[in-house]
Amino acid sequence: MAKRAQGKVKRVVLAYSGGLDTSIILKWLQETYDCEVVTFTADLGQGEELEPARAKALMLGIKKDHIFIEDLREEFLRDYVFPMFRANALYEGVYLLGTSIARPLIAKKQIEIAHKTGADAVCHGATGKGNDQVRFELTYYALDPSIKIIAPWREWAFKSRTDLVEFARQHQIPVTKDKEGEAPFSVDANLLHSSSEGKVLEDPAIEAPKIVYQRTISPMDAPDKATDISIGFEKGDPVSLNGKKMGSVELFTALNKLGHDNGIGRIDLVENRFVGMKSRGIYETPGGTILLGAHRAMESVTLDRGAAHLKDELMPKYAELIYNGFWFSPEREMLQALIDKSQEHVEGEVRLKLYKGNVIVAGRESPKSLYSEDLVTFEDDKGAYDQKDAEGFIRLNALRLRTLAMRKKRTRGH
Repeated sequence: MAKRAQGKVKRVVLAYSGGLDTSIILKWLQETYDCEVVTFTADLGQGEELEPARAKALMLGIKKDHIFIEDLREEFLRDYVFPMFRANALYEGVYLLGTSIARPLIAKKQIEIAHKTGADAVCHGATGKGNDQVRFELTYYALDPSIKIIAPWREWAFKSRTDLVEFARQHQIPVTKDKEGEAPFSVDANLLHSSSEGKVLEDPAIEAPKIVYQRTISPMDAPDKATDISIGFEKGDPVSLNGKKMGSVELFTALNKLGHDNGIGRIDLVENRFVGMKSRGIYETPGGTILLGAHRAMESVTLDRGAAHLKDELMPKYAELIYNGFWFSPEREMLQALIDKSQEHVEGEVRLKLYKGNVIVAGRESPKSLYSEDLVTFEDDKGAYDQKDAEGFIRLNALRLRTLAMRKKRTRGH
């Protein structure tokens, strides 16, 4: 393969999983750009052993001090997932943005490593059809506008999986048996979720095979008895489970296990990609689905009506910004400031029942609660609310409706 005549690159930081595709990209970078490659592998809780990635990078000729493997689970939850959950963010009403929210963190770390190692370029393995290329590259540019970006799927001449496997064989890159043929579907996973797309899932009319599901048992196979749990909140973030204070990773891991065991968090979604096409995916977000239900329940007693409704109005825009890759945009940061302000008094405990795919709110209590039994009771409210006041309230709100009705009445007479 010929070297590139233009766009000389000295050193590139590759987002590297150790899998077939990124291993091929690593070798392709060495051949095509004749440059040094630095690999970065992020532990976001995907549940895979990452040390093999180090061994594979060494085997492919990467210097020991140019291999970076970082445990980002706590940072991922603290600085990305939890801020997003304060907003109750859902893309197109159902998607909890598990893949979308991970990309800006990976890209941010790539830029940091580029600066540390003196690299002048970064590289990702996202295809030219998906959203991830946008998310990676918008983050790169937001954090280093002069960085060179290499996107192999938009550059190389490979036309098929067969071409990739042949290139791997030529360069002694190990090809595991399940990759010898066409992969049945592609999977992305982290501590928040797993997503499966492509191949057997491409026809949205056909039910996904059971083998697709990674993180949950079927709700039909879940226990016939509800599981009772409680989640404690401070400033909108979860801090305890069943009365026990926990760190973010421990707590979220426990929620994922509870969600798995009760068949919670499965969605079969046809979504609108930012690049313009529709795609079908199977997403599983067990712990996140539990957390969303609990957080909304906590807000229901601690947020003022105006604040709660404004948050709900802004949420689709906020979710779309994350989905489209604008995490480091000024508008997302502005919305985040508003969202975080709303969470000052979102504290207390929510009790839930988990049952066959359902998250059922059983109770909620807070020292900052705005709920008043004196106001809502059907018994004697001891003068806390004078029901006669409602008459004037209704007549004032009806004034424009009455005026419209009178005009209709007049115009019918002509």
